Amino acid sequence: MTPAIDADFVQLPRHALADAALSTAAAAGASHADLRVHRIMTELIRLRDGELETAVVNREIGLAVRVIVDGTWGFASHAELVPDVAADTARRAVQVATTLAALNAERVELAPEPVYADATWVSSYQIDPFTVSAADKITVLQDYSGRLLAADGIDHVSAALSAVKEQTFYADTFGSSITQQRVRVMPVLEAVTVDTATGGFDTMRTLAPPTARGWEVVAGDEVWNWSDELAQIPSLLAEKVKAPSVTPGRAIW
Repeated sequence: MTPAIDADFVQLPRHALADAALSTAAAAGASHADLRVHRIMTELIRLRDGELETAVVNREIGLAVRVIVDGTWGFASHAELVPDVAADTARRAVQVATTLAALNAERVELAPEPVYADATWVSSYQIDPFTVSAADKITVLQDYSGRLLAADGIDHVSAALSAVKEQTFYADTFGSSITQQRVRVMPVLEAVTVDTATGGFDTMRTLAPPTARGWEVVAGDEVWNWSDELAQIPSLLAEKVKAPSVTPGRAIW
């Protein structure tokens, strides 16, 4: 079951910000205005040979107002989520559009679009990666790293996990108001084999793609068969090392 939008984002003064920004923009001469409140959370964890190197979580939030004045776009943004600030941001967006109008060679005409009132959308995932502790994430990456390091011919292993959660509230003067949340993860493990005689090395990484899913992609084999892939990498890397180099061809024009 896909989780709901985080309560702390829903509890932000989204509608008060929208009312302040949109009414101010319209009063200042905008034929169209929309407001976005956007929050993005990112997490990056890196391990080298099973040892933690990096574990960082970053959070950013802000609002942006977009307007059309006399067929010209105007934009402005701010980091403070206060109605008075939203109204001032709308005024600045109108000023930008007014200033740029002299340079606009083609008037903006919006295509017809249905009104989506109080709509919500959440991307499809089972486990929000930001509800899983960093310690649990590190434990899984250490387990996967250990499986590779235990295999013959593997000298080093790098493991990384990138997780992102984006939340957006959108409202416009047509009457639409939309709140959405999406999550994505990108897990990667890379095995390294070293030729001690020559000092050369070669690598092979896992093939799990970045995906708009949750922690369920990383932990266990339900979504991606980590057990099978990690078991195959050592032999595939050994074959790669033994494979002859490609003989370059010659272009014929």
